[in-house]
Amino acid sequence: MVWPLPKLPKRLIGNCFQTVHQNGYDQDPYAKEFGINISDKLTSIEARVLPAPWLKYHDTGKESECLPRVGEWDMKNKKVVNGCIVNHWASINFSRSVQESTASGFCQELAQTCKLLGMEFNSEPAIPMYSARPEQAVQVLKHVYNAALKKLKGKELELLLVILPDNNGALYGDIKRICETELGLMSQCCLAKHVFKICKRYLANVSLKINVKMGGRNTILLDAVSRRIPLVSDIPTIIFGADVTHPETREDNSPSIAAVVASQDWPEVTKYAGLVCAQAYRQELIQDLYKTWHDPQRGTVTGGMIRELLISFRKATGQKPLRIIFYRDGISAGQFHQVLLYELDAIRKACASLEPNYQPPVTFVIVQKRHHTKLFANNHNDKSNTDKSGNILPGTVVDSKICHPTQFDFYLCSHAGIQGTSKPAHYHVLWDENNFTADEMQTLTNNLCYTYARCTRSVSVVPPVYYAHLAAFRARFYMDQDSLSVKNANRTNGSAMKTMPAVKERVKRVMFYC
Repeated sequence: MVWPLPKLPKRLIGNCFQTVHQNGYDQDPYAKEFGINISDKLTSIEARVLPAPWLKYHDTGKESECLPRVGEWDMKNKKVVNGCIVNHWASINFSRSVQESTASGFCQELAQTCKLLGMEFNSEPAIPMYSARPEQAVQVLKHVYNAALKKLKGKELELLLVILPDNNGALYGDIKRICETELGLMSQCCLAKHVFKICKRYLANVSLKINVKMGGRNTILLDAVSRRIPLVSDIPTIIFGADVTHPETREDNSPSIAAVVASQDWPEVTKYAGLVCAQAYRQELIQDLYKTWHDPQRGTVTGGMIRELLISFRKATGQKPLRIIFYRDGISAGQFHQVLLYELDAIRKACASLEPNYQPPVTFVIVQKRHHTKLFANNHNDKSNTDKSGNILPGTVVDSKICHPTQFDFYLCSHAGIQGTSKPAHYHVLWDENNFTADEMQTLTNNLCYTYARCTRSVSVVPPVYYAHLAAFRARFYMDQDSLSVKNANRTNGSAMKTMPAVKERVKRVMFYC
């Protein structure tokens, strides 16, 4: 057999060839004894490039449809497909270097940009801007919230704009924790350096985040509008993304955090609600996908993240999901069997708990970024085969030679390179009751990568997985040791584990993690 060289960054290819020749691997007697031949060339494989999907924006904009070029586009002459409504907002300035007049002017510019992009955004805040020191964050947030409620006479404060010092330490996490778990309030933070130098592109990006946090949608696939997405547009389909983040090894009293997001619109599959939960330290299986417990009054009660998100989908769309696509991040090959058995079973039980004989077909896909495979174009000087950074084009798919000989997997580079060598994502379809063809799964995954809400670029992993990662990372801010109680955990070492406060209902209905 032949062992090819690994795929290496371009700057290392020359050194790799030199090392191979110097060390004489092909002459190694031990390799020869086992019949191993070591090639001095990189592996040559076949690939194809999937086309970018057309995107749909609001018809009132000068450009209502857009075809991305090499994984990029912009918001010039476009309006978001569904603009949010922000009637009542307030602002806080925690940066001592930013004068109150400058901060107020920045917030007005941001409000104006939101309106230009198609949102209904009140130009005037509910109360004047409030300036405070970072160490006063907890008291100030609650003071501003209560002052706004008093001024609005019972109406809800909807959004809080916050200006942070460039070196803000734990301030950002405190703001998110208090707003999302105590006040039930959406917040948008901006660094002081962006306030001094107002950039239209930056304001547009922040506006996109505000829109999805407040329940709007930035763009959708044109094929979704015309019902042409295979195995999604024909019947109500829900797309899940799931991820688990672990604390550092020495933090043995911190739990692992699981996050699950699920699409809440069909057939567009663009808006995702998210749930987070804490679980045992370094536990990779998501424990709260489905759970039951005994209640003295109600008897056996069923719950869990899958069940809650299925119910949320039905409330949002008026239909129950008849197909489930589940993207799971962070799993190594050695855990495939264990995760599939446990989490697929949890999905089945969650569906059965809602309605007898309710078992929609499930497609379970593992997404991996922690691998060592990198892909290069044969001719780096041919600009038609590379992006402007010299990397392979977004949409490049490889599903042969370096993939599993019998299982359903593929490498997809869905993004344009910015710096360094692009790394493709590895998608492994472990279970498929929807009978996706390779072309259908690859195209769906690639097209979804163009619907990421936080920027006008295609991203490197499918958005529901990206959102789950963001939600899990956000929930880490909720684990503040000073403000949270500590409970005993069923741990082998008997140590205590911090608990996590619940996210408010009005927060978890929207994309708060963006």
